[in-house]
Parts: sequence; structure tokens; C-alpha cells
Amino acid sequence: MTAATVPHRGRIKAFLRLVMIEHSIFALPFAYLSSLVAIQSLDDAVGGHWFDLVLVTIAMVSGRTFAMAANRILDRKIDALNPRTQNRELVTGAVSVRTAWTGATISLVVLIVAAGLLNPLCLVLSPLAVVPLVVYPYAKRFTNFPHYVLALAQAVAPVGAWLAITGTFAGSWAAWVLGVAVGLWIGGFDIIYACQDAEVDRRIGVHSTPARYGVRTALQISTVTHVVTFALFVWFGELAGLGWAWWIGLLLTGAGLVYQHVVVTETDLSRVNRAFLNANGFIAIAIFVLAVLDIALL
Repeated sequence: MTAATVPHRGRIKAFLRLVMIEHSIFALPFAYLSSLVAIQSLDDAVGGHWFDLVLVTIAMVSGRTFAMAANRILDRKIDALNPRTQNRELVTGAVSVRTAWTGATISLVVLIVAAGLLNPLCLVLSPLAVVPLVVYPYAKRFTNFPHYVLALAQAVAPVGAWLAITGTFAGSWAAWVLGVAVGLWIGGFDIIYACQDAEVDRRIGVHSTPARYGVRTALQISTVTHVVTFALFVWFGELAGLGWAWWIGLLLTGAGLVYQHVVVTETDLSRVNRAFLNANGFIAIAIFVLAVLDIALL
């Protein structure tokens, strides 16, 4: 059955699989955390910003959906050459390129509309937020460090969430620190994830840190990246004036980061997906829940 003959509902489901909509859980908690710290800085109640938080959610999910759809579209020929990615929906035809572009376009429009409903500054800056999302798929064609372009794309979310609540850059230093921390967290893991494809990437001409420097060195670079990530989370906690619950969450985060680097080794990459889903999902939820608890107790 081709994409053209798949029922409309089936195409929507296939598109959602294509963009891995469930993985929004990794970035959303940090956008919410930045929003809550911004609300706290204004001495406002969360109840007065529910609509803003809904719009932040819509903007985040639509932005990520656009990024994933564009990534899959631009990488479909590369995916077809890699045994690990040959079953992706655009390669098999489960989703047509036209459907993927339609979904990406709708997501982009929704992102811009949500930004406009938040405040004028978010509307003006929304195109800039899209730039690293589009550059990332191309990065693997010209740099050995595309993972840090992804980091830049992910760093936008906490800063954007701050602007969504306050409408100004004033006092946003904590959001920038959180943004860089989140970006490096995801970029560091993207290096681990790319280790699976090091040999294939070399053969087909795709650039990545593991393909250029080898798996061992790539894992070491990822470890350093995550050490910096942890330090930035500590700095964010200090800037935001968070207390004991945050620090417990941070200890759990550190444990999750260590877990990733223990279960994934140069000689055993079989648990990369487990580290990706389990450890990163755990980190996102644990740090957010305990940060919210901390803010609620202030």
C-alpha cells in the first residue's frame, strides 16, 4: 500500500510516527521550567499565565514537529543508505514527501501563530528560532560536529519560554544558562546516538564526531559535554534561587547522565536506545517534577 492509498487517519498516524511526537517529552519540561522561573521573577501566580503555558506547549510541539519533519525530508536519501534507518516512513513510502511537507508547513504556521498570540517579541523572533532547526539536517554534510548545531536548536526553547512569559530579555540570564545546559545535554547524547552509524557514515560520506574521530573519542567528547551540562544545571539552580528539592533532582539527573555513559561503551552499543529513552526520559521528568516542587515550596 503506497502513501497515496493510505486512509487519511492512517497517514496522520504515520506522520506522527515519522516525527516521533512522543519524544517532545525531552524538551517540554525545560520550557515549562523556564516559564515557571519567569513567572516567579514577575512575582505572579501561575494561574494568571495558564493561556501562556498552553501557547508555549503548542509552540514547542509544533516547532519540534516542523524540525523533525524537515530533518526526515532532507535526510531521506541518506536514510535509505543506512540499514538502521531504511525502515523510516519516507524511505518505505508509508509517508509521502508531499504529506511530510504539508505537516511541516502546518507545524510552522502553528508555531508562528502561537508566537504571535504570546507577544510581539516572540512573533518577531520566531523565524530566528526556526533557522537552527533547518540548518541541523544540513550540518552533517559539512561539519564533524552537527551535534552542537542540534544543541543550538534545542537551547532556544528555555529562552523562548522566558520571552513568552515576560515579553523581554531583561533578567533572562537564568533562561540562557538553562538553554545552553539543555542544548548540550541533547547534543552530548546525539554524539552517543551517532556512534551506532560511525562506519556507515564514513562509507556514505556523512559527517559526525564518531565518524571522524572514532567511537572511543566521541564517547569521551560526549562525557565532557555532559560534565559541562551538569555544571550549567548547577549554575541555573543558583541563578534561579532554587532549593533542596532542585538539588535532589539534580543528583538524580547526574545519576541519569552517568548511567548513559556506563551502559554505552566502545565495544557495546546495543543499549543506546535504552539509554536514550529510559535515561533521558527519566532526567527530563525528574528534574522538572522536583524543580516544580521546589518552586511550590518557596
